[in-house]
Amino acid sequence: MEATGTVKPDPVIDVDPVDELRARREAALLGGGQERIDRLHATGRLTARERIALLIDPGSWMELGMLAEPEIRRDDMPTTGDAIVTGLATVDGRQVAILAIDATVMAGTTAPVNMRKQNRVAEWAGRKGFPLICLSDNDGGRVPDLLGWRFSSVPFDFTSFLQSPDGCAAIPRVTAALGPSYGDAALHAAMGDFVVMQKDAAIALSGPPVIKAAIGEDVTGTELGGPKIAAGINGAASKVVDTEDEAFAQIKRFLSYLPSSAALPAPVAEPVAPAKPVEDLGKVIPKSRRRGYDMNRLIEILVDGESFFPWCEEYGKSLITGLARIDGNAVGLIASQPMHLAGALDVPALRKEAQFIDLCDRFNLPLVFLQDVPGLMIGTHAEQNGILASYDGVVARLARAKVPKIAVIIRKAFGGGHIAMGGRPIDPDLLVAWPSAEMGFMEPSTGVRTVHRRKLEALLEAEGQEAHDEHLAGLVAEWATESQPWEAAANIILDDIIEPAQTREIISTAIDFAWGTRPRVSPHGA
Repeated sequence: MEATGTVKPDPVIDVDPVDELRARREAALLGGGQERIDRLHATGRLTARERIALLIDPGSWMELGMLAEPEIRRDDMPTTGDAIVTGLATVDGRQVAILAIDATVMAGTTAPVNMRKQNRVAEWAGRKGFPLICLSDNDGGRVPDLLGWRFSSVPFDFTSFLQSPDGCAAIPRVTAALGPSYGDAALHAAMGDFVVMQKDAAIALSGPPVIKAAIGEDVTGTELGGPKIAAGINGAASKVVDTEDEAFAQIKRFLSYLPSSAALPAPVAEPVAPAKPVEDLGKVIPKSRRRGYDMNRLIEILVDGESFFPWCEEYGKSLITGLARIDGNAVGLIASQPMHLAGALDVPALRKEAQFIDLCDRFNLPLVFLQDVPGLMIGTHAEQNGILASYDGVVARLARAKVPKIAVIIRKAFGGGHIAMGGRPIDPDLLVAWPSAEMGFMEPSTGVRTVHRRKLEALLEAEGQEAHDEHLAGLVAEWATESQPWEAAANIILDDIIEPAQTREIISTAIDFAWGTRPRVSPHGA
């Protein structure tokens, strides 16, 4: 039978599809183009891909979404990738997910497709159980892509982006602020378990141009959210570094203490002897109870050599928080710092402590407390800044913590500060004290002046200053005797009183027994 119709020939394909793919990928690798790359380099910043290459293990990169394009395209500029590079890799052999904002494409601004890429990779990390790392360099949201109804429809999936999907364990979230970090880039910092900040970066909800237009305030990025603000005043940054290389080294070190997800035990390293002999512990504390000292000196004798990793050291300075190892096991260390406010806990210190407790309890790091705390900060400034709410947040979170809690009273342990630092009411697994410990509702001199105020005033008026001072000294001495640790040990408020040189060994042994035979995973994490 003859054909009743004419067969049309295949259309001529001028470009091989594989060649086109290769050309598109090659263009995508250039981001916003060489001119914009050069401009970025002139500011001392690296491109997103250069940053990724410095962070990850060579040859481990698997990119996702390379050929993404924004919903609203621009004919006058490259838009491939939609201002963010996303993918999977390994860092020191560990699988991670990475979001690297590409400042060469539309100033790294955020729009719907960009957000879909972020969600996709964040969900990968949450479902598969490995850390999410954000390399931030972002001017905020993109106009007009987010104007009007479009903003309400942005595809930010808060059920999987700021937290792991339902049924999945929490994962470590790390942010490096390597340039301006506004809008959703600031949100990355707010959700980060560790935020490292390059010295020229800024972290803020909105950038200077938006603030100038909205409320008329003329402010620079540094004034708004530079290192002094982000690390020292609002606590948005955990650590400040001089270079991007240092930022990547800090990320790797932070992750070395944490499991890839909360469902896993914290990694164990080979034990290392402390930097100084444990016999030196007793030499750190001054004989005068009113003299300060640097608690960092004591820490370096307790933990494995070179293992202490301070966390938010510029914020809430009366409290030291950091990761460390004791006999190779990762721990979260919370210690008074008598060099600042005599170790009293103010609002920043309490807020820092609550966040750190949450970090350690989620990722299976035992909490070790070193107490030398005169109490909570009091006065109008403390009250106006929310000292009560901050204190409540700490003790409630601490009472719920399921990781081992070991507390050592070095010297002062007074009032609410004692409880916030692992005191008996929050049910620590072990509470011990040095013979130098002092315990009570408040410091003896303050307590005497409060309880016996009227009697002392009457004595001063009737018999003069000398009689007043003599009686006051006697009352203080009597109160100080009551503050010694012996009766606390006699009544099993303290589990024991120990020699300073025993401290490291006792902490290590107590952690082992506190975990018991169960897997070393907190129910809050798993």
